[in-house]
This record gives sequence, C-alpha cells and structure tokens, in this order.
Amino acid sequence: MSSIPTVYIGYDPTEKTYCDVLEYSINKYASSPVNIVRLKQDSLRRTGLYWRTKIIKDGQQVDSFDGKPFSTEFSFTRFLVPFLNVHQGHALFMDCDMLMTADINELWRLRDDRYAVQVCKHDYEPKHNEKFLGQVQTKYEKKNWSSMMIMNNSLCHNLTADYVNTATGLELHQFKWLPNDHAIGKLDLEWNWLVGEYDYNPDAKNVHWTLGGPYFKEYQDSDYANEWFNLYADTIRIDLE
Repeated sequence: MSSIPTVYIGYDPTEKTYCDVLEYSINKYASSPVNIVRLKQDSLRRTGLYWRTKIIKDGQQVDSFDGKPFSTEFSFTRFLVPFLNVHQGHALFMDCDMLMTADINELWRLRDDRYAVQVCKHDYEPKHNEKFLGQVQTKYEKKNWSSMMIMNNSLCHNLTADYVNTATGLELHQFKWLPNDHAIGKLDLEWNWLVGEYDYNPDAKNVHWTLGGPYFKEYQDSDYANEWFNLYADTIRIDLE
C-alpha cells in the first residue's frame, strides 16, 4: 500500500478559501508528504466524466435526477474518486469545510483492506432545519458519513462514471452501491467532529463545520473558530510571499 496519503478535497468555487485553509492545515500537521487533489466539477465536466445537471426550485439547488436539494458542487463528484484511481489503492475524501488538527498520516494508517469504505458513523438528529446561506438541512439515514471517507478503491468497483451520474443522491450517500453495511468500517468520531452538533472536544482531530463555518458572520463564534482564523491568517501570509 502506498505510504503517501492521497486526499481529494471537495471543491466549490464559492468555497475556495475554505479549501485553501483545509489544505494548509493538512500540510501543516502532516509528518510526511501528502498528495492533495481538489475535486473540481468543471474539470470533470470538461473531460466528460460528470454530466449530472441541477435545477433551481424555490431558491434551492436540486438534483435533476431525484429532485433532492444539495448545497455544493461536490455533493456527488466525491463518488468518482475510485473511478479516478482506476479502482486501485486507497484514497481519502474530505469536504472542504473541515480543519485538520492532527497528522493525516495517522488517519491514513487506519485504512483496512477488509472494508470498501471507512467512515465516522454519525448517529444523530440535526439540531437545525437550515444550514449555511439558508440551505435546507436534509435529514436522512447515514447523514454525514460520506463527508470524510477512506475509500478502498478496488472494493468500490460499482462506482463507475455511469452509476455516479445516474444514481439518486440517497443511493450514493447511503452507500447503496455496496453489498451490505458490513463493507463499511467504523472510524472514531474525532476524525469528523461535527461543530455545532457535538460539544467542544479538545481531542478532535478533524473538525467539520457542517452547519456553517466561522467564515460566515453567524458562525464566527463557533467552536474552533480561533483555530480556523489563525490558519487562515497563515494562508494569507503565504499568498503574499
């Protein structure tokens, strides 16, 4: 198995800054090199690998296939990761509204060939009906499991480009493409700690602003906001150098 972690970050052009800070945090705490790829929808469209369309209904983006709302450009493209890796090796996927506070190599060493994917198995009812920018907070089984995944690409062979582009959102995010739930390994919640849903945890290794990050005025006083702004300041200094 490759000793160099490969991390795909879900990218949305409206969230570039969040992606910058997450990437910086990964590299800051990494004990060895990390291969980071920004999963850009427009690039996937240009290469013909992604062709799902969206429509606007009542001011909300909804998928043209099942009419379900979604809020980012990587809501579905994340499931192309195994296909992009020719169904070989392992890869990590992370939403961009996260902040790594530990060595990602520690997470990489947890990959287990017995499982097709390994995730933090959240079991919670969202506290809010809306999230950032008034987006609908959709409630469903296995919510946020797919926001951070270790993917064993060879065991994700059902995730072809055709399947990812035609399956419903729930089929994808509820892992209906796997033979059963036994193919899903469990990671400690500290690797995908939901800010605002869980209480502050000083041992959290990867924090996730699923409701809205400190870059939004309404969430500037959220847990871990100081850590985010400190790293954001570092990314600005790097850009100016």
